[in-house]
Amino acid sequence: MKRRTLLKTSAVSLASTAAACSSRQPMTVAPVADQPVVNWRMATSWPRFLNVFAGVDILCQQVSDMTFGRFTITPYEGGELAPPLEVFDAVSDDRVECCHTALYYFLDKSPALALGTSVPFGLSAQQQNAWLYSGSGIEAIQKILTPFDLVWFPAGNTTGQMGGWFRQQIESVAEFEGLKMRVPGLGGRVLSRLGADIKSLSAQDIVPSLLEGAIDAVEWIGPSDDRTLGLQKAAPYYYYPGWWEPGTSFATLVNRKRWDALPLAYQAIFKTAAAEANLATLALYNANNGEALERFRLGGTQTLPFSQEILETCRRTAFEMYAEIAADDQKFSEVYAGWQTFRDRLYAWNRVSSLSFSQFAFQTTEDA
Repeated sequence: MKRRTLLKTSAVSLASTAAACSSRQPMTVAPVADQPVVNWRMATSWPRFLNVFAGVDILCQQVSDMTFGRFTITPYEGGELAPPLEVFDAVSDDRVECCHTALYYFLDKSPALALGTSVPFGLSAQQQNAWLYSGSGIEAIQKILTPFDLVWFPAGNTTGQMGGWFRQQIESVAEFEGLKMRVPGLGGRVLSRLGADIKSLSAQDIVPSLLEGAIDAVEWIGPSDDRTLGLQKAAPYYYYPGWWEPGTSFATLVNRKRWDALPLAYQAIFKTAAAEANLATLALYNANNGEALERFRLGGTQTLPFSQEILETCRRTAFEMYAEIAADDQKFSEVYAGWQTFRDRLYAWNRVSSLSFSQFAFQTTEDA
């Protein structure tokens, strides 16, 4: 059997099976060739040159491939269809069919959305996926998004991030006082409580702001994307760990009316493509970050750990903040309670399994 025929047969089978499984009622699934032609646009919060856009392309390409071009999604970089930090409203208002973004950009809608991305001292990438896919995390965040007429799916993960680029060394908590820093999500709110002046900037504005002194420090993603953005040219000190984002999930948001109008087969294919983008993006970041970090060090960048005082103070401040938000916001309280129970159980397991192995393996690497 030729490869094209095999792929066509497999894709039709996948679409039919997935669509049938997505409904509790018996249904007749039309062949893909009989499904309607659908053309969507995808707004994003990203410039095209970042690794995260590879996940965007994977999602869109897979949807097209599995429907033989009958359902196409054209991705646009941040600013082409909507400003990068306004794509949520663009999809909610049905000005564009879908978008790719990070939910913690939109805490003004609900602070619970941070849990769908990453929160300070929260979950690693593997743990985040465990909560989303097997700990009812997707369902919990969907309840938050339903009033905005949005459907969401995880669609990428950066793995553990770095602690950001600084124009001067930060050795104590006191040095955050008055520091102008670009850092999103609840991590920014933690540092704000410690005196930092938090700025909200899209990717295109970061390096100019750092070079011109409009900001003193910036958190972006991790070595590979940071290198592409050119952050090593704007600040000499690169801190770790990225405690505010230990495993950052990206999201694709779809307008509810547009989603409901899709054939069930297309819905199933979209979900499958988003899941593949999630897996592929995580693998890409893990594969690329090591080489980029090595290049930084060879180029003179100083990689420095945050002090124990900074980490302990930030962790205490973060969980005090969560308790305060939960007391004031019922939706956050509901999601946070389930998340915290899952986190505690998962931490207990990973402490025995992966942490114990990693501590031994990393300590003995030089002897191998």
